[in-house]
Amino acid sequence: MKIEVRRAEYKDVQGLRELYRHEANCQIVTDSALMRAIADPYLIFVNDRIGGYGALWNTYPKGRLMEFHTLPDVRGMAATLFRELLIVSQATHIEAQTNMPLMLMMLYDHAREITTESILFQDAFTTRLVCPGGVFRRATYDDAAAMSPPQEDIGDWVLEFDGAVVANGGYLRHYNPPYGDIFMAVSESRRGRGFGSYLVQELKQVCYEAGSKPSARCNPGNLASRRTLQKAGLLPCGRLLAGEVAPLA
Repeated sequence: MKIEVRRAEYKDVQGLRELYRHEANCQIVTDSALMRAIADPYLIFVNDRIGGYGALWNTYPKGRLMEFHTLPDVRGMAATLFRELLIVSQATHIEAQTNMPLMLMMLYDHAREITTESILFQDAFTTRLVCPGGVFRRATYDDAAAMSPPQEDIGDWVLEFDGAVVANGGYLRHYNPPYGDIFMAVSESRRGRGFGSYLVQELKQVCYEAGSKPSARCNPGNLASRRTLQKAGLLPCGRLLAGEVAPLA
């Protein structure tokens, strides 16, 4: 069995990535890395035919293997292909989402000191939260300065309460379609009053209206953000894990 791994260009793996996205059936939080050229693609050949591909970060976190996919006819030898990818790419670390089984298995089999970097969320149910006196609206140029403390940049949407901007947020669409990644921030003096959850609820709606499926992520230690997301109907669906490549036997 002849196995060869070659450095490639994005156009060489673009079609394979569509199969990768389809199989994932979830938000891929690093989806734009190859398109933005901040990760390097590798083609994997088995007996001189394409069997799959991989990708390695070339910026922070440089040297971390972040994508791996095989075609169905060579999936049974995925571990062997992955080992060759590790050797050729000289990867030092591996990352994987727990809701993407193939890469997760490669992480467990080939990495050590595995840690959780993010908790991933998907929309699970519709909420009917209310915010008496609150106004959810498009952000204006002056709204960033109205936040407490003032911010240089805010999302496309804000929540106004008693004439003051108390929260802002939006959604990012540079992920695999149809997913949109929701983000938000609440003024320090207004936290703990439900503004964040109400804002996320409304952001979910405008995200759907734009043709995207709401999703989100947060730091595993940020319990306040996790509670805010869950109260608005976004529930954990996976984690982003990372570990150091273990010595190859």
